[in-house]
Amino acid sequence: MTQPVAIAFKETDPEVFATQSGRIALVVGEEGKLGPAGRKLDRAMKGALKRAVESEPYGKLGAGEAMELNWPAGIAAQAVQVVKLDRKASAEEARKAGAAIGAKLGSDGVLVIAQTHPRAADLSLGLALRAYRFDYHSGEKDAFGPVTIMVAKPEEVAAEAAPHAALAEGVFFTRDLVNEPANILTTDDFAARLAAMQELGLEVEILEEADMKKLGMGALLGVGQGSEMPSKLVVMQWKGGDKDDAPFALVGKGVVFDSGGISLKPGAGMEEMTMDMGGAGVVSGVMRTLALRKAKANVVGLVGLVENMPDGRAQRPGDIVTSMKGDTIEVINTDAEGRLVLADVLWYAQDRFKPKAMINLATLTGAIIVALGHENAGVFSNDDKFAADVLKAAKSEGEGAWQMPLQPAYDTLIKSRLADVKNVGGRWGGSITAAAFLKRFVKEDVPWCHIDIAGVALPPSETALAPKGPTGWGVRMLDRLIRDKFEG
Repeated sequence: MTQPVAIAFKETDPEVFATQSGRIALVVGEEGKLGPAGRKLDRAMKGALKRAVESEPYGKLGAGEAMELNWPAGIAAQAVQVVKLDRKASAEEARKAGAAIGAKLGSDGVLVIAQTHPRAADLSLGLALRAYRFDYHSGEKDAFGPVTIMVAKPEEVAAEAAPHAALAEGVFFTRDLVNEPANILTTDDFAARLAAMQELGLEVEILEEADMKKLGMGALLGVGQGSEMPSKLVVMQWKGGDKDDAPFALVGKGVVFDSGGISLKPGAGMEEMTMDMGGAGVVSGVMRTLALRKAKANVVGLVGLVENMPDGRAQRPGDIVTSMKGDTIEVINTDAEGRLVLADVLWYAQDRFKPKAMINLATLTGAIIVALGHENAGVFSNDDKFAADVLKAAKSEGEGAWQMPLQPAYDTLIKSRLADVKNVGGRWGGSITAAAFLKRFVKEDVPWCHIDIAGVALPPSETALAPKGPTGWGVRMLDRLIRDKFEG
């Protein structure tokens, strides 16, 4: 997997400023006052740095934004990046500042002068998250150069940043999974990558099609029956809490490729359907983070892995399948397959683990993008207090989320003449009727949230903390939620 760039924390040493041959990034407050290290660097640059922070362009910068001084006189560095970050800045602003540095990181590396800034650890996380690269271009690739962050108390900052390193690795794991093409990330390969995390202390179990057939998972199995790739259910357990404490459950939709099945999608843009396992990717990244940082909580992650393909054996519109719960489902549209996968995995999670709360994540509907664009994930819940906890965690991590309605009136739209329920409810309120469908498979006493991440998993342009491509949205939010609500 792609590894986050290594970051070293060292005590501030002004003597190295003149000899740094790569890049230098200097963190400066909103008022533009230079600290001792900044003044030393300014003298070497013959006053150019002081003129820059007193300039009108610097004054117009927002928190966490930066300006560039290229090929400055008096020092060997290729560029000095002046990063605006007040000492009272929020964690989100500090991460944005780090991302501004990470976006410019190249093979020559960077020396970051953060001095006594209280948000240096958060800055390091933003730098690491933005310095991500994944591609299959042929030829030799230059690695990112070394990153050194100079601070007054390096050991203290390094200790504060240690959990951030685990978080960055979890985000990168999610991004890698979403980036992989479907001819590489098959259901077999996905399951193997998760099984390899046993080395980190996770307990990993893989249920095959025969196992799921015995359990009565007709909804999940129906989705994958047209593919040569076997459907799988992967269960990952992290047992870091009290032995008798019920786990918190995470459930992810893992459709490694979604052609739409017999209800075939249009050809334009279908290549992006390699990302339809984004929910499973987030769950996997969270489980990796929990294991790496040795979280003091019991968490179980379950991902249903399938491929939705058209074939002579494929599920047809009009088919009726029976879920593990026992409900019969009329399949109106085979392209509404993710909710069929989640229905069985949600029921299995509750039946086996009796979780204290449960969240499922899925790139479930285009309708949520129509409603919220690429700025917010849609949150649906049967418990407003639990939803408030989720939204608070998302806000604290700077990950956009918005609660959507889920009134009983929407249930009438998914009534079937022939079965207990149908898998689509028509054009209007499509993301809500999808959530209403999932709610049928959640027991009333289990606090639950469904999070539709279709708009935030793979936005069309870069974001503050990610280059263009997968964002890993949700790993940070869920890690924060687990820290705040489920760790002892």
